[in-house]
Amino acid sequence: MTIRVLLVDDDALVRAGLRLMLEGSPDIEIVDEAADGSQVLPLVAEHRPHVVLMDIRMPTMDGLTATEQLRARDEPPEVVVLTTFHADAHVLRALRAGAAGFLLKDTPPAEILAAIRKMAAGEPVLSPAVTRQLIQHVTPVGHDSRRARARKALAALGERESEVALGVGQGLANAEIASSLYMSVPTVKTHVSRILTKLDLNNRVQIALLVHDAGLLDEPGSDGGQHRGE
Repeated sequence: MTIRVLLVDDDALVRAGLRLMLEGSPDIEIVDEAADGSQVLPLVAEHRPHVVLMDIRMPTMDGLTATEQLRARDEPPEVVVLTTFHADAHVLRALRAGAAGFLLKDTPPAEILAAIRKMAAGEPVLSPAVTRQLIQHVTPVGHDSRRARARKALAALGERESEVALGVGQGLANAEIASSLYMSVPTVKTHVSRILTKLDLNNRVQIALLVHDAGLLDEPGSDGGQHRGE
C-alpha cells in the first residue's frame, strides 16, 4: 500500500527537507503541503491522506486547533505532531485531541519513516516512557478535576476492559496484555476496540492518557507504567 502523507509546516525549508527525505521511499507519497493549519481541512478533503505531519506553531491557525478540527471529522487521517520540544503542554493537548504521537523535528530520517509506517498501520507513535515524561513534566491546569473525570469515564468499563485499559496505560503490547491476563491476542484487540467505542476515544494513546489522568498507575499493584523492554 502506498501511504499518502500531507505535510503541514509554516517553514518552507522544513517542508522541503521532509519531502526530500520521504519521497525517497517507494511506499510513501506526499500528496500536498500546507503552510498553515487553516489549509488542512480542505487539503484532507481533497487528497484523503493516511497520515498528516502537523507542525504545532503556525501563524494563522496553529496545529493544535487544526488537529482538533480534523479529528472531529468522520474517518480522519492519523496525525503526527512535529515539535522541537520533548515535554510541552501543547504536545499533551494535541495528544488529548487525538494525535496518535509526536516526533521531534531533529528525529533521524529512518525513525520518521518507521513512525509514518506505524501510523498508517494504526499503531501509535508514542512510547510509554515519553507518555510518562509528558505527564511528569507538564502539570495541566485542573489536575484534580481531570482525575475525577477520568475515573468517572473508566468506571463505565467492565472488569476485563478495565484490566486491558490498565495494560495499555502501562505501555504493554497486545501480546503482553494477553499473556498477563490469560487472554488470546484477538480477545485483547476486541477489548481495546470496545474501550475506544465506549469512551469515544481515537486511539491507544488516549486510553493511556486517561489511565494516567485517573492516577491508576500510582496505585498498589500497578507497575507504575514501567514497560518491559524499555
